[in-house]
Amino acid sequence: MKRSTIVETAPEPQRGQHMRDETPMTILVAENDADDRTLIEHAVAEILPAARVDFVGDGEQLLTYLRREGPYEKLHAERYPGVVVLDLYMPCMGARAALSQIKQEDKLRRIPVVVLTASADEEDIIHSYGAGVSSFITKPPTRAGLAGMVKDISRYWGTIVVLPSECTVCAA
Repeated sequence: MKRSTIVETAPEPQRGQHMRDETPMTILVAENDADDRTLIEHAVAEILPAARVDFVGDGEQLLTYLRREGPYEKLHAERYPGVVVLDLYMPCMGARAALSQIKQEDKLRRIPVVVLTASADEEDIIHSYGAGVSSFITKPPTRAGLAGMVKDISRYWGTIVVLPSECTVCAA
């Protein structure tokens, strides 16, 4: 005779919401390619419909957004992004310089940063992890592959990971 065990589990959080409360997650994507932006936005929406996806096009805009300066001052009352997705190769200030500054600032250093880039160069991988990224992911060569990868990233950071409250508190 088989015994069955009933295991009670807590209800799953809504997709795209921070695990600690009901606030929808913001994902900040630093990507300068318009086609990749569109693909990323649609892939995230499929997995995390409650999530907001914000885009910046270079390292300077990334820091301005995170510091809540200039056109992003209105974000002072909002939480920091739950995760930053960062392409290594962008115009103006590059990702390496921006990442270095993020990880040096007390208010920003705990925000998880995922590198999603076309590079598979060992030096880029070593430098990125040394600078404090949470993950380094090489973009697949096809659009379908990239969409699947973004869905996997969204699922992981939006429904599995529990973020520390320091990452999600208001910037003000």
